[in-house]
Amino acid sequence: MQISSSDIWNTVQTIRQKAPLIHNITNYVVMNYTANALLAVGASPVMAHAEEEVEDMVNIAGALVINIGTLSSHWIKSMFRAANEAGKRNIPIILDPVGAGATGYRTRITREFMETVPPTVIRGNASEILAILKDDAKTKGVDSTASSNDALRDAREINRTYGSIVCISGKTDYIISADHTVKVMNGHPMMTRVTGMGCTATAICGAFAAVNTQTSAAVAEAMAVMGIAGELAVAKAEGPGSLQYHFLDALYALSHEDIERLLKIEVSS
Repeated sequence: MQISSSDIWNTVQTIRQKAPLIHNITNYVVMNYTANALLAVGASPVMAHAEEEVEDMVNIAGALVINIGTLSSHWIKSMFRAANEAGKRNIPIILDPVGAGATGYRTRITREFMETVPPTVIRGNASEILAILKDDAKTKGVDSTASSNDALRDAREINRTYGSIVCISGKTDYIISADHTVKVMNGHPMMTRVTGMGCTATAICGAFAAVNTQTSAAVAEAMAVMGIAGELAVAKAEGPGSLQYHFLDALYALSHEDIERLLKIEVSS
């Protein structure tokens, strides 16, 4: 598998042309920003979490994004109900285990999800990924206490056990599948100063997976676009506040030339 700037650009164009509906059951903190990011990249977001409607919404969606950032019991029921329906219909499920490892509750729900409805993709920081298999893995709130390469062995085990594509976010993003490991080295440290950038990456993964059936490639493309847009935004930003709106503008105006000039990606077997 190779991923070129032209491959990524073709997927971006497909998203802009098809505007796939991305069903998000996500957290209060990031709803507005992730919806705007999906719109900026060309997708169509919907934030629907009522248990009474999630199955109907999944049926018209191109992907389901589940984010456990602000857990509550009734949202958990909706998450499982939506995921079960998506699984029946072969709709990509992208799980963001926000804060897994910080509390027993979050870790337990993440593990139950993996056992009950293994997601197509799980995207998290290193601590969150480690917490899926290790009881002693610790997360600092929603922030990682480990670097992304620390979780590579566990990510491969998760992929073998559940079949999920595993995306570990960090200074370098790793995308682990059965056949390949992809390293994406785009992005900027200032992005960590804006809440919800990781959650936004998960949502963008949903948009790419909705139109590219090669899921590992779709996730790598999404992470590259996130990082490149971040680099473009930082070049214009004065700090985290202005980074937020420059990032949305960068997603909206992203060109093939931007991708070709800035892409930093490696694929290995």
